[in-house]
Amino acid sequence: MKLNVFLESWGFVQAENRLHRYLLIGLLVTNVVTAFAALRTERTVIMIPPNLTEKVEISRQDASAKTYQAWGLFLAQLLGNVTPNTLDFVADSVSPLLSSQIHRETVNAMHDQINALKIDKISTTFTPNQVYYEQDTHKVFVTGQLTTKGPNDKPEAAYRTYEFQIAIVNYNPVVTDLNVYQGEPKTKEYLEMQKQMEASTNANP
Repeated sequence: MKLNVFLESWGFVQAENRLHRYLLIGLLVTNVVTAFAALRTERTVIMIPPNLTEKVEISRQDASAKTYQAWGLFLAQLLGNVTPNTLDFVADSVSPLLSSQIHRETVNAMHDQINALKIDKISTTFTPNQVYYEQDTHKVFVTGQLTTKGPNDKPEAAYRTYEFQIAIVNYNPVVTDLNVYQGEPKTKEYLEMQKQMEASTNANP
């Protein structure tokens, strides 16, 4: 073999080795960057909450509007449709969803109401007709007709609103506030209108 041919072949091999080293370094850098980005990217979970037949997205600290609406509707129907035999089951089902800030107060209030309903043997039926999610406050308003009936009484119907403030904590819904009242939902817009009316009334006695 001629010396110049050998040197040319050897130079080509060295150049190819250098190219491979640069490629390996580049791949290592891109893998490190990809792994770092994956660790920092928040994972999104696809799930089907109650009262929904379609998939929705929920992240570690937030969810789609339909997710909040589904949980609000589920809780309203759970609380609004009770009999003396199902009261304890309803309380046990709602309790794990309550935040620590309102858990004791809400559970105590529920048990007081449960005891009163058991004594009077009252059953309730709730028929929702509207579900509204307020994004600014993460509140869900479920309105409808609540029918109350005792063993010897005629059914009594009233327009009722279930108001839930729901947060997402580690992909799980947590109820941070719960209110039940008669009449229209007390949305942010409704409360602002009430304040304006009160201010106008005070300004013009």
